[in-house]
Amino acid sequence: MKLSTFQLVLCGCGRRVGIMLSYLCRRMYLKDYYKTLELEPSATLQEIKKAYRKLAQQYHPDKNNDDPHSIAYFNEIKEAYETLTNPAKKDNYLQQRWYNKASANTNTQELITPVSILKRALEFEKYTAALDVFRIDRESLFDYMNKLLSEETINKLLQFDEPDINQQIMLTLLKPIRFLKYEKAVLLTDKLSKLIVDKNQNHSLISSTLQQIKQKEKWQQYKWIVIVLITAALCILIKFASV
Repeated sequence: MKLSTFQLVLCGCGRRVGIMLSYLCRRMYLKDYYKTLELEPSATLQEIKKAYRKLAQQYHPDKNNDDPHSIAYFNEIKEAYETLTNPAKKDNYLQQRWYNKASANTNTQELITPVSILKRALEFEKYTAALDVFRIDRESLFDYMNKLLSEETINKLLQFDEPDINQQIMLTLLKPIRFLKYEKAVLLTDKLSKLIVDKNQNHSLISSTLQQIKQKEKWQQYKWIVIVLITAALCILIKFASV
């Protein structure tokens, strides 16, 4: 059966809306794995394993005549355990958990002042500084910073006319920006540049930060070629040395 152009457009829109809604749901809803395992967020690995064994035994389908509710809860327990005992998955989950909490605080923040934004920037910088650089969720990092530096926030910061605090905000947020890809870093530094007090000095600082990011990306792109060449050169030297 052939579909009309109008029907095809509707189907296409429906798919796009579905994808968008799915993405928004993932961003807005994050399971509380600690609550699932009946634990505090400070729980140790041993406590997580102990809680899992206890709950898995209690809700295992074999012990509950394959009750649908028990099966569903058992799967949730298993998912929570597998996430919190896997270092990479746990790091990613904790980052998402922190970002969601921080973003929620931003959404409920009624009063935007230079001091309140600086406080959030310092908390964020402190948090990201403790993360493993190889496990950072860069997309969430960008989303949070982009929201923190919304057009409304920038305009209000400028209206307060607190150049020293605005400068400190800029200097603080330049640190976590170094974790981002160059294109995303440019978007955020364009926003931060509006808070600049000393144009010459801080434009130079922003340019230097972006240059470091670009160089790091180039190194990531070509490092394997360099490693192969160095390895080949060493092999040749060893071969000639043994002759």
